[in-house]
Amino acid sequence: MSQGADSLKSVFYALFANGAVAIAKGVAAWITGSGAMLAEAIHSLADCSNQLLLLIGLKKAKRPPSSDYPLGYGKEIYFWSFLVALVLFTLGGVFSIYEGWHKLHQPEALKSPWLAIGVLVFAMVAEGLALLGCIREINKIRPAEQNYWRWFRDTRRSELMVVFGEDLAALLGLSLALCALLAAIATGNPVYDAWGSMAIGLLLIVVALMIGVEIKALLVGQGVEAHTRAEMVAFLESEPAVDEVFNVLTLQLGRDVMVAVKARMHEKTEAKKLMADINLIESLFRQRFPHVQWLFFEPDVKD
Repeated sequence: MSQGADSLKSVFYALFANGAVAIAKGVAAWITGSGAMLAEAIHSLADCSNQLLLLIGLKKAKRPPSSDYPLGYGKEIYFWSFLVALVLFTLGGVFSIYEGWHKLHQPEALKSPWLAIGVLVFAMVAEGLALLGCIREINKIRPAEQNYWRWFRDTRRSELMVVFGEDLAALLGLSLALCALLAAIATGNPVYDAWGSMAIGLLLIVVALMIGVEIKALLVGQGVEAHTRAEMVAFLESEPAVDEVFNVLTLQLGRDVMVAVKARMHEKTEAKKLMADINLIESLFRQRFPHVQWLFFEPDVKD
């Protein structure tokens, strides 16, 4: 299960890094007139808004169950994560493409371009540190045999997925901006700066769509990751009181999980003994998988 990672820490890493970088980029864009730098400033500002949305989502997801929401509010983090993907698409990607298109048709000579280069290098260091902090948290829950792409596709931790995608997009975007500015300085042609801004916009749109697709699946209702479900089945099959596991259904609800088990029990005649066996299995199951908040156990003789 994924209880080991501290999502809040990763979000704050990214928020502080993006806040400092957004200010530096904004000042540099104003001084230099660089479209790519302005696109990067808007990108960082959008990322700050995204982290604030994630903090709201994490807080709201912790509300206890109610009569209207008997399974709690855990899935609310998926809604706020989906909003983040929309913000990344509209505020970041679309504006960057618009700014690049504008600069392409009305090119302006860059002023103090080496100041922009210095800011980009500073931003790459800050974003790199934020990404390392996120990766450190991801590694607490990522199986050793699973690469980062597979983790991104399979994870049920939408807030970590969003921060990871944002930080990675930020580093790639900074690299594009740096290449665009260096090309503009080397050739004296500001058109490269405009193309850099548009490339950054396309990058943000691609990342936003990838995040949106993954979170849509969580909103519809995914179970736990495949390796976690396999661990659950193996645990139940190892219990002496269980003869056969017919089915294990799971539903991921943010950080919480609902599990429904159908199994043939060894005890079939004495009701008290059967109930005692089930209660013991449920207790041990919750200890092994502490994020399971709702556990329904159905004894049966066939599937």
